[in-house]
Amino acid sequence: MAQLSPLLKQATPVVVDHGEGVYLYDVDGKRHLDFTAGIGVTSTGHCHPEVVRAAQEQIGKLIHGQYTTVMHKPLLELTKRLGDVLPSGLDSLFFSNSGSEAVEAALRLSRQATGRPNVIVFQGGFHGRTVAAATMTTSGTRFSAGIGPLMAGVHVAPFPYAYHYGWDEQTATKFALRELDYLFATVSAPNETAAFFVEPVLGEGGYVPANTEFLAGLRERADAHGILLVMDEVQTGFGRTGRFWGHDHFDVRPDIVLIAKGLASGFPLSGIAAPESLMAKAWPGSQGGTYGGNAVSCAAAIATLDVIQREGLVENAAERGRQLLEGARLIADKTAAIGEVRGLGLLVGTEFTTPDGEPDTATAQKAQKTAAEHGLLLLTCGAFMNVVRMVPPLVVDAAQVDDALRIWGDVVSTVTGS
Repeated sequence: MAQLSPLLKQATPVVVDHGEGVYLYDVDGKRHLDFTAGIGVTSTGHCHPEVVRAAQEQIGKLIHGQYTTVMHKPLLELTKRLGDVLPSGLDSLFFSNSGSEAVEAALRLSRQATGRPNVIVFQGGFHGRTVAAATMTTSGTRFSAGIGPLMAGVHVAPFPYAYHYGWDEQTATKFALRELDYLFATVSAPNETAAFFVEPVLGEGGYVPANTEFLAGLRERADAHGILLVMDEVQTGFGRTGRFWGHDHFDVRPDIVLIAKGLASGFPLSGIAAPESLMAKAWPGSQGGTYGGNAVSCAAAIATLDVIQREGLVENAAERGRQLLEGARLIADKTAAIGEVRGLGLLVGTEFTTPDGEPDTATAQKAQKTAAEHGLLLLTCGAFMNVVRMVPPLVVDAAQVDDALRIWGDVVSTVTGS
């Protein structure tokens, strides 16, 4: 009898029968408030009627049209529609299936376009599980352990994670930029560096937002040395942070943007966007794939864009994100077991620490599991898995945020004894 790999451990005990909006219903009929959104994927909620209808209609017309063999209307329409929301000048798109594939496509493009071998990533970043993407991932060793030797040419610089360093944000930012310059002098010369890959908010690394000074520093160095600035918006894009793109908060201009997760409300679809002049520098045959730009996924992505715009979900993410962040901070104020609550839009992380400031993985894990028992589905993240993250669908309303905060407050009080 076949069974799933024993490595696939569930974060919650829920076996889902169906989903609707912000809720998942298990096989016993119990309703769960889903503040995981499939790790930031179901942006329009579970089974939004417009997304379902678009996918159903497309399935009846064309399921798969391999896009280097034939072209299909959903891909052409999605490309056109994305042009309305992408950063200015990023007018050329390549589609794939997963975030990891988008990362590898951007890596390949960066090296081929610049003729340089090295890329710089930032401590705590997550970029995927395939070999190149895992090499670029530093949010936890679990993503790259046991598969070495890893890919050459990847170097790591600090990210301004102020709480981790025990500094204020300005001090952490100055340190991160100074260490980046030191890396240029000691490890990867600027003229051998193809690109910076950075998340506007560390995802798996603990829901740590970047800041304007840090990203401006990357842009300045990129411009000075002919380095490409690649913004990994896989988790932060499509309204998740309360702006359409996470980097919009920081007034920075990327050369390449990576998109996935919330792009198609649960259908597998990812891509990279770059100026046509840059994309044209990719070598012949370096972009392709059997399933990239799948017709049903593209139809779902078009419907997702429609819903996001018609229902004002970017604005809702900003408003509900403020409500969630403020509420989580009020809960944290009642216990010494929480070191920091931080986030941007509907990405909110609560970091559990011991009295001496060390990561408290056990309490974070207990809180996450207890919340699931009370009908609130959450996940953990961070290098030590001591950050509990809230990442609800963009359709979440004020009452549902209040409901989640009520459960979360009771859970924190129970597991910390405060």
